[in-house]
Amino acid sequence: MMLKDKARVRFICQNCGYQSLRWLGRCPGCDQWNTLVEEIVQLKESLVKSGSKPQRISEIDSVLEERRTTTCEEFDRILGGGVVSGSLVLIGGEPGIGKSTLLLQISSKFSQKFGRVLYVSGEESLKQMKMRAERLKIGSLEEFFFLAETNFENIKSHMEKLKPSLVVVDSIQIVYNPVLSAAPGSISQVREVTTELMCFAKTLNVPIFIVGHVTKEGTLAGPKVLEHIVDTVLYFEGEKHSSFRILRTVKNRFGSTNEIGIFEMSQEGLGEVRNPSQFFLEERSRDKVGSIVVACLEGSRPLLIEVQALVSPTSFGFPRRTSEGFDYQRLLLLVAVLEKRAGFHIHTQDVFINIAGGVKVEEPAVDLGLILAVISGFKNAPISADTAVFGEVGLGGEVRGVRQAELRIKEAARLGFKKIILPKANASSKLSKRINIFPVETVNQAIELVFK
Repeated sequence: MMLKDKARVRFICQNCGYQSLRWLGRCPGCDQWNTLVEEIVQLKESLVKSGSKPQRISEIDSVLEERRTTTCEEFDRILGGGVVSGSLVLIGGEPGIGKSTLLLQISSKFSQKFGRVLYVSGEESLKQMKMRAERLKIGSLEEFFFLAETNFENIKSHMEKLKPSLVVVDSIQIVYNPVLSAAPGSISQVREVTTELMCFAKTLNVPIFIVGHVTKEGTLAGPKVLEHIVDTVLYFEGEKHSSFRILRTVKNRFGSTNEIGIFEMSQEGLGEVRNPSQFFLEERSRDKVGSIVVACLEGSRPLLIEVQALVSPTSFGFPRRTSEGFDYQRLLLLVAVLEKRAGFHIHTQDVFINIAGGVKVEEPAVDLGLILAVISGFKNAPISADTAVFGEVGLGGEVRGVRQAELRIKEAARLGFKKIILPKANASSKLSKRINIFPVETVNQAIELVFK
């Protein structure tokens, strides 16, 4: 087989990205059959200049990264304070959840403040982009350019000519490099184009946003190395039938990875939610069985969410456990603690858990609230609507302390809650005087306090 100069053949697994110099029937990386595909790769000159040498940390100039605000507080929050020049940001989410809508809004605001912006769309035509812009009431901007292109060489040429202050590529799975023989969206194409974009961003000090599709499992399509290449990874969360969206930071080299941004979808696009706790609780009914408010923390932001539990006798020999928005394995653990440490016979009951509003919560501070909600549903006894709780529950039935108790208590007091149940380990903090504090050490103490 004749190859071009500076080219070689390799075989790459389309499932896990494993590379081999010869064809294999079974991939050693993922143990799948017939997944290795032959590719011709054009070798390129090294992008790193020779002559670099190791330096002591005292010899390295400490320069703060330049940040530019997008005038959208929620979006700036999850980025760590604004867009960093020369950064590569990946935004993932299910189709139709609002990725293109948000980036179009951010790009228009960025163009008004910082000048030329290039929006590259490989999935929509220019007419479709104009229709979306008109729906979002984005007027004619002199420095806002659109490009419908999938060939990366052409995209790169336009970026070099325009020298924009921001570039958006929607989406990375559609763009292809003609040097590679692989199909667009394949592992090698996605990785190659992303690497080229990273080099372009660092060389010209231009921030670039790329959109990535997700698989049925909810993870980004393509190899995991895609997340390692970029500087920041953001995930869109939320249900299509719900009006709100959550943008969560998964990776951020320039800020915290625990921040979230909350938006509300409307006909005019995505709007910021300034008071998320009130937004999540506005449809909550008072004194409802199996419902309780938990003070959790997302990054530096306190949130009050409603935990709902439905407990009913099982119709089969094996009781069901279902969780929406909460870790399923954690639910099984907490039900076992109720059985063993608190003496509640839940093994004959089906237990259904839901975090109202479609929020996904991973913080262990929700444990105590979930246990109290399950008991409320089991005993058919409502919990006082002016009560909020938080605390981690251990296997021995003890209630452990959590971080930033003051922020949680202040948020509960701000929304009018009269009492809050919390771990005794957090009772020594500087607590708010506008709310009654009830510290507990064990799950049994909390149960007696709520259902006395």
